[in-house]
Amino acid sequence: MAVAIDLSGRVAVVTGGTRGVGAGITRALLTAGAEVAVCARRPPDHPVAAAGRTARFRPLDVRDPAAVADFFAWVRETYGRLDVLVNNAGGSPYGLMADSGPRRAARIVELNLIAPMTVALGAHEVMRDQDGGGSMVMIGSVSGTRPSPGTAAYGAAKAGLDNLARTLAVEWAPAIRVNTLVLGMVHTELAHLHYGDATGVAAVSRTVPLGRLADPAEAGDACVFLASDLAAYITGASLAVHGGGERPAFLAAARPPAHAPSAEGGTG
Repeated sequence: MAVAIDLSGRVAVVTGGTRGVGAGITRALLTAGAEVAVCARRPPDHPVAAAGRTARFRPLDVRDPAAVADFFAWVRETYGRLDVLVNNAGGSPYGLMADSGPRRAARIVELNLIAPMTVALGAHEVMRDQDGGGSMVMIGSVSGTRPSPGTAAYGAAKAGLDNLARTLAVEWAPAIRVNTLVLGMVHTELAHLHYGDATGVAAVSRTVPLGRLADPAEAGDACVFLASDLAAYITGASLAVHGGGERPAFLAAARPPAHAPSAEGGTG
């Protein structure tokens, strides 16, 4: 039996919701019936829409605390409430730590940890006293759960974001639920910058147990679930959406000798 999630009448904010994973999340929330406001530093080339409905865009640099406070004041004034926050804005270019320097690392941590903290506090001001509380979803990454060469500061920030979510889930309970969506590799319009051409994407896909990269819509579906009443008893959790993770490198590197015992038969 199919389970349909209806978020009609609920108001959601998606930071960085104009492209890539953020746009996939925005479309999923629109399809579920929510009113969605998206923010980013630059407007999208085309409005983000789904199911005959369109997200409302407001420009925002999430690293600016005063601008974040103004944004959530606008949300309260415009909609009267806020039911769902998806803390998605973030990212990092590739660069080895020794080549990048401390100032660049600090900027990356600011965008991926300090800014989401600021945004969560802004949303909390709207959610904390309203009937029904609210749900926050932090968009994490497998980079925060394993070594992340080339994006060390990003991985460290995402690890911190997961801890922040677990802590806020305790501090802000029972009114507000806070969870983390731990994403693996996602096939967005910018995939070529990370994985190369179609051949590169196919090669990377073979390292994933499910044999492909995620679609942004699948990240959106997971957010819709965490925002819904089906997840009413889920808070402080980390939901991995990574296709099974990554195959351990030793499985491809190791070649057992021909006389090795089988798993069933011992040494004979």
